[in-house]
Amino acid sequence: MLPKKPSATNETQRWTFAQLFGLVKRNPLMISRWAIRWVIVGTAGGLFAALYWNVLEFLTHRLQRFEGFSLLIVMPLCGLFIGLVIHFLGDPGEIAVIVDNIHFRGGRLDVRKNPSMILASLISISAGGSAGPEAPLVQVTGSFGTWVGDRLKLQGEDLRTMSLAAMAAGFTALFGAPLGGAMFALEILHHEHIVEYYEALMPAIVSSCASYLVFAAITHLGIAPTWHFPQYHLENIDDFAIAIVFGIIGAMAGWIFMGIFRGCDAFWQAVSRLHLFARIPSPIYVRTTLAGFGLGILAVLLPLTRYFGHEELDSVLTTSFGAIFLLTLALGKMAAISMTVTGGWRGGFIIPLFFTGACIGKAVAILIPGLNPALAMICTMAALNAAVTRTPISTTLLLSKLTNLNPLTPILFASLIGFFLAPKVPLIASQLKSHSETHELNSQNSH
Repeated sequence: MLPKKPSATNETQRWTFAQLFGLVKRNPLMISRWAIRWVIVGTAGGLFAALYWNVLEFLTHRLQRFEGFSLLIVMPLCGLFIGLVIHFLGDPGEIAVIVDNIHFRGGRLDVRKNPSMILASLISISAGGSAGPEAPLVQVTGSFGTWVGDRLKLQGEDLRTMSLAAMAAGFTALFGAPLGGAMFALEILHHEHIVEYYEALMPAIVSSCASYLVFAAITHLGIAPTWHFPQYHLENIDDFAIAIVFGIIGAMAGWIFMGIFRGCDAFWQAVSRLHLFARIPSPIYVRTTLAGFGLGILAVLLPLTRYFGHEELDSVLTTSFGAIFLLTLALGKMAAISMTVTGGWRGGFIIPLFFTGACIGKAVAILIPGLNPALAMICTMAALNAAVTRTPISTTLLLSKLTNLNPLTPILFASLIGFFLAPKVPLIASQLKSHSETHELNSQNSH
């Protein structure tokens, strides 16, 4: 995608004035046709994200009216609809499939999966599943980048870079942080290498900026902070020690979440094989319907576990909940996220993880008087997300923007602690990049 580097020579290359004038005359600016293409991809991503968000808000306002025990009927019906969409239109996959395609298919994302992903995710999120719109936005915008690359007859790294730039546009539209969204699109691709496809960084940033402007202009979101945390000012070196401690707490929460997630996944795999007439997996709509019933029960018992936490986090910030309730809510949210994703409902778990981390951080701050609640919550949010998604740098950038916390160094400390104390085998298995690496790490963990 980027211009090829000139071959190295032993002698310093000297240009005559006439040669330099000729080069400048052809194109006196750094901008090129590639930058224009990245802007076009980002603009299209922002337009789609704005349309998706408006439809999502419309559906959410309709389905929010159902509360209490009526959810035991509404959410299973929504689960049935999701399952039927996937059954007839095809499985759109999850973030693991996107990562696999970036690694092994040269960055080629399948546009044909978009109808299933769009319909299934809209109902999943608006009905109250604990998964956010980041995964659907990334898949749809990323596949558009592939489509553009095919129209331009791009190959190899050029095509992969175009897909990554479009993915970054999808991330940025939701989070309102161009630099953080661009970094996240690249950082989530590997469990160890922070930015493996570094040549796609500038395309991702340019595309993200274009997407951000379009999305913000249409929806008026992403300009101000998403959540209004209590004021915090970095004035004491001891705050870094506190950030490290909450990084450890967030990493521990990450281990617990991954344990719950894998337990739910094993449960659904067992349920899918309980077929009365043949030893074949049951249809996907059975799983999604049962998952809807389970999510309905959780929503009745803990209403704040419903939805992906974008608005619910404000309730945690403004309401005087007790520490025990907040810890119970965090466990309930972990169960809801796991049930949503493993149960076949569609969406991402970044913002739900932020919600969970905020609950845990505030609970600890209540139990230990004198701690700054904003520092406690944000550091736990950062560490938990970095432990699960393996994205310490972009998590820091995203949270600094979402919470308007200016001193981002404590967040970075917590994110790094969460990253380095995470399990060696990541939750997103495709981040390992090869089956042999997965087998090797599993063998090491068993000893």
